[in-house]
Amino acid sequence: MLRTVVLCLLLGAIAPGEDLHIRSTGTIRAVHVFNVQVPTIRGTNVRLTLTKIIANGTMVQEGDIVAEFDRTQQYDDARDAKAKADDLGHQLEQQRAQYRSDAAKRGSDLKTAAALLAKAEIELRKGEVLSEIDRLKNEAIVESARARVESLKKSTHFHDLDEAAGLRILELQRNRQEMMLERAKSNTEKLTVRAPLSGMAALENVWRNGSMGPFQEGDQAWPGQAMVKLFDPTDMLVITMINEPDGAVLARGGARAKIRLDAYPGAVFDAHFESASPVASGGLDSPIKYFSARFRIDQRDPRLLPDLSAAVEIEAAK
Repeated sequence: MLRTVVLCLLLGAIAPGEDLHIRSTGTIRAVHVFNVQVPTIRGTNVRLTLTKIIANGTMVQEGDIVAEFDRTQQYDDARDAKAKADDLGHQLEQQRAQYRSDAAKRGSDLKTAAALLAKAEIELRKGEVLSEIDRLKNEAIVESARARVESLKKSTHFHDLDEAAGLRILELQRNRQEMMLERAKSNTEKLTVRAPLSGMAALENVWRNGSMGPFQEGDQAWPGQAMVKLFDPTDMLVITMINEPDGAVLARGGARAKIRLDAYPGAVFDAHFESASPVASGGLDSPIKYFSARFRIDQRDPRLLPDLSAAVEIEAAK
């Protein structure tokens, strides 16, 4: 509530035609930027060996190669997975042939048992002309033949289930190896990192060999580690911090700014207000809060590079 009152008082205290300037410091940023990381390889979490990386400050086009990593392990994995998949494929065909042969033999045995049952039933119909002993023998033969047929039907059913399960296991094992083969191929493609946008390459500093520095060929990197930052140098902005009382300058809208680079004292660039953070923050021991503001730089200049510090002179709209 207090901040709102202060801002309103400031707005009322500034005459419509009165010039108001605010000086602040900021940092140059690119509007379009992409952080290139070490590729994450599926199925493994080992360090990758860098074999090629783009030079710092190089201009690249979308799709150009930014970095490459050693593919030896992926080639070995793909070869092993293909060999295992082919072997399991051959085993699967052999098992299918064997199961077809076994099924044909079981079908033949069942037909033979059914024929013997039919013959025994025919003999049983002669009971009126046969002696009691022959009739009892025929009944025993029929019962035995009928039990044989039922037993063969049940065993055929369970054999079919067992063989289907065995084939399914081999199929799953083969599919798993084929999936590993596709994964190795996908990992191989990921080891070639291409630029997702056109712009300039800026190598990230990492901890290597006891000191900070950019990646070099032969270095080992962990998946997900920051490697290169790509940015479009033709569209830059500056981010600065402004305290809440000075926010009256931006409240009018249409504020402009002069940007002076600390690294190039003679360079001055024009910028216009683009946006500001709606949330202000500050230290616990300070009553004044600050919020960030973004000013889009109107000029295009090769000296405008990310992370350069700059002096920002903001002028309120008239």
